[in-house]
Amino acid sequence: MKKQHKYLAAFMAVLMAFSSYVMMDTFFISRVYSDAETSASVNQDADITQDADGSDGENSSGNDSADEESDDTGGDSEAGNQHSGNSTGRKGSGMKGGRGHGKGKGGKSGKPGSHSSGGSSGSSSSESGSGSVPESSGSVSSGSSASIASSDDDSASSSAVSSSDTYKDDNMTITLKEYRENDATIYVADVQLKNSSYLKTALAQGAYGKNITAKTSEIAKSVNAVLAVNGDYYGAQSSGYVIRNGKLYRNTALKNQEDLVIYKDGSFGIINESNVTAETLISKGAVQTLSFGPALVQNGKISVSKNEEVGQAKASNPRTAIGIIGENHYVFVVSDGRTDESTGLSLYELAEFMDGLGVKTAYNLDGGGSSTMYFNGKVVNNPTTGGSTTKERSVSDIVYIGR
Repeated sequence: MKKQHKYLAAFMAVLMAFSSYVMMDTFFISRVYSDAETSASVNQDADITQDADGSDGENSSGNDSADEESDDTGGDSEAGNQHSGNSTGRKGSGMKGGRGHGKGKGGKSGKPGSHSSGGSSGSSSSESGSGSVPESSGSVSSGSSASIASSDDDSASSSAVSSSDTYKDDNMTITLKEYRENDATIYVADVQLKNSSYLKTALAQGAYGKNITAKTSEIAKSVNAVLAVNGDYYGAQSSGYVIRNGKLYRNTALKNQEDLVIYKDGSFGIINESNVTAETLISKGAVQTLSFGPALVQNGKISVSKNEEVGQAKASNPRTAIGIIGENHYVFVVSDGRTDESTGLSLYELAEFMDGLGVKTAYNLDGGGSSTMYFNGKVVNNPTTGGSTTKERSVSDIVYIGR
């Protein structure tokens, strides 16, 4: 009997040991399985985070006058000094202090000053510095912002924000302001570009020819321009260089004609057609020539005199000008004129105003009834030939900023 109890006790001990082993093994397997599940869950979360990080990088962003010629041809283009074909466009040194006072829209007084808009800077010749946007007498109009789609030449998606006085996308920033100077209303578009390829010219009806014209706004709309001003009205002349977007259309020199040359890198140069051929300009990288003039500012200094127009044309006129502040930083300027509300500007007054904006080089384009500024789908100034009616004149060409 004692022997049976001994065997039973041994059997129970074995059974308990086996049960303990089974329980421990089950716990271990369960723990391993649980750890594996946790590890898989962590890895899955890591993948989701990586996808989210990756997606962040992918989300970016009518002619009203009987004559076909300009009001200001002739005398204006004869003035100025002789120049070679060297580029004078440089990185801007910043806006200069303002000189004139006046009232803009909303009754605000304003002047060209030193207020900055966070301008871009760079270099296109020997001088350097940083450009900034002048303080204005007020916006052209307030307007509400709206998002519109645009395309990038680099095939990257670009989101544009536009209002009545601003336009901004990945490639450009344009700010429109209004000034009151010398009893004239002046519109200034400050333009900062990602690169110079967005500064372009266009011909009326997309064709070259003496009698081919269209309104500035019509040409601008045809090329999807954000900003545009009238050009040099090349069709009013039978000579004077015409180079547009790198193509040579006319190589007949006009004696002592002072031209603005825009080079491939976006820099500006002032040349005299008597000193250099159009073909040479092309070989040096010229993509645009504007043959009107004169140059208003060169090397940061006013280059016209107070008596520039005596005996040549009316002292005060509607005006159009373009200037460079720094690398890919430009100003487009148009003044109203010939009305009681805005008499217009003399060449010297225009040069003085451009100088006050801090330009290194500035050039006078066709004026009078041709002077027109187009921005964000509308004409923003009051173009007039005789002063009695506000109406665009048809012209040969425009200078514009395009998407």
